[in-house]
Amino acid sequence: RRLKKKHFVIECDPLVHEGFESTARHVEIPYLPMLVPPTKWKGYDKGGHLFLPSYVMRTHGVKDQKEAIKSVPRKQLRKVFEALDILGGTKWRVNRRVHDVVETIWSRGGGIAGLVDKGNIPLPEQPETEDPDEIQKWKWSVKKTKKANRELHAERCDTELKLSVARKMREEDGFYYPHNLDFRGRAYPMHPHLSHLGSDLCRGVLEYAEGRPLGKSGLRWLKIHLANKYGGGIEKLSHESKLTFVEDHLPDIFDSAANPVDGNCWWINAEDPFQCLAACMDLSNALESSSPHGAVSHLPIHQDGSCNGLQHYAALGRDYMGAAAVNLVPGEKPADIYSEIAARVLDVVREDSMKDPATDPSVPLAKVLVDEVSLLPAPLCLNQEIFFFMYLFFNKTVEDLDIGSLQVDRKLVKQTVMTSVYGVTFIGARQQIMKRLQEKGHITDDKLLYDVSCYATRVTLDALGQMFQSARAIMAWLGDCAKMIASKNQPVRWTSPVGLPVVQPYKKYKNYMIRTSLQCLALRREGDAIATQRQKAAFPPNFVHSLDSSHMMMTAITCKEAGLHFAGVHDSFWVHACDVDKMNQILREQFVELYSMPILENLLEEFQTLFPTVEFPPCPAQGNFDVREVLTSTYFFN
Repeated sequence: RRLKKKHFVIECDPLVHEGFESTARHVEIPYLPMLVPPTKWKGYDKGGHLFLPSYVMRTHGVKDQKEAIKSVPRKQLRKVFEALDILGGTKWRVNRRVHDVVETIWSRGGGIAGLVDKGNIPLPEQPETEDPDEIQKWKWSVKKTKKANRELHAERCDTELKLSVARKMREEDGFYYPHNLDFRGRAYPMHPHLSHLGSDLCRGVLEYAEGRPLGKSGLRWLKIHLANKYGGGIEKLSHESKLTFVEDHLPDIFDSAANPVDGNCWWINAEDPFQCLAACMDLSNALESSSPHGAVSHLPIHQDGSCNGLQHYAALGRDYMGAAAVNLVPGEKPADIYSEIAARVLDVVREDSMKDPATDPSVPLAKVLVDEVSLLPAPLCLNQEIFFFMYLFFNKTVEDLDIGSLQVDRKLVKQTVMTSVYGVTFIGARQQIMKRLQEKGHITDDKLLYDVSCYATRVTLDALGQMFQSARAIMAWLGDCAKMIASKNQPVRWTSPVGLPVVQPYKKYKNYMIRTSLQCLALRREGDAIATQRQKAAFPPNFVHSLDSSHMMMTAITCKEAGLHFAGVHDSFWVHACDVDKMNQILREQFVELYSMPILENLLEEFQTLFPTVEFPPCPAQGNFDVREVLTSTYFFN
């Protein structure tokens, strides 16, 4: 008779977990921010920290990538090293006023402004019944609550680590973040906890160590930045509407700056509350000074790409329709691709809801999505400027005034649209949409929620495919090329426009079992066989990431030459308020320079050189969009 297998798990006592939360601030962190400028990069392991081991790329032990970057001449990597030196040479400091607010809220138990609550969720009480169904529901409820509490514990430890770094760095005049790359060329600070790459909490407590006078344009950009950080749909309005929004809320802004914890706390309702608070304090200081234009600001002002992945695809394919949807084409107000896709989805759902249920099984699902329609007529809601004035009238966030349905709105499709160009699968998109529907709380039945999510996902992906046919064609071409290369048991490799060699690391793994007297360990080791499907699926998003990182590096180098203090987080570029106009000009010029290169043709030529026996398909046909229109597009980055 075979004995049942038993699994033994060693767990920490709850008291140990509690102790971790209180001692996290005392954990020694080796890779802290540097108090002196980082060493300039000169090779794979030469640069960054003075004494700690530093590598220009995070290869995670992948030999192919490590050998590729070591094999190219240093001259080819000049722009890459220069851009990393610029990012690492930006001097930061702790924003003490914001840090004080964070510490006050944290000492009071957290739970507001995005800070995790220090208290656990109470476990549900066992029902006084012997009904098996009720008992099972209770057990599932207990399991879900324990899982949520474990996640809260992890968030509390993470917050403590971030705050412990802020406490250590608080009294320093300034510090630096050495940067390195992932295998696609995206730059990251080497310090893992408190950096400008992190959450709203991290970004709120950091500012430039060097201040610069605002000037007239800087004061304007500071107000626009504040509106962007408040969010709620305000960030999608025209610049003039954002300025009006700030002017109408000056009493709230002054109160937030003067009494951030015990006042009206207007800033807490922002999408990025601590960054909004920092902007409130900076703007309040300027407006209350004798010379607002002469006020010195340390705040980095962000200019973010408008669905940046689709921007790169539109430029690659010279697709005018796609370019107009993501603000590569000049317009009086920003085009909002998320609202556009949501409107298309809602049109399809409304049409489906009016069909005969006997002939179309999707009719009941469509009806669920359109049953609860807002009082505002859809054409009116689609006008974003009217959105804004409704916001002023009703004192609601723009997100509350949706496009005509309580279910189908901008937020429902946003994450799926964002990740579509990065290879999101149907299952991944369904999970994203299901989560949004769960948050709305209108569908309580799990089976119905699943079915409606599948239906909404299919309609959303269809709408995306219709609107971005050129992007789909390029993605399909990249995937076909990757499949051909992987069929030769070779990883996909290419050179980015700034000279960085990129090698995809996806291989099949071998499993090894190691038996001991106590247990059996399963270890995984990278094999020699290529994971064909992963190489194919990952190539389109990885290739686009290598392009957006190239654009960021080109912009960083030119900003440095112009005397600007530049920081970048992938498709979000930061400078002082007074320098935003100059950076906007530079980043547009560098985008045009990037796409003046025959990028797809160069890629095909490189593939043909590396794999001469493979017959690759020709590059996809291009449209008639003139990429130089970006130079006059106000909302390309905004």
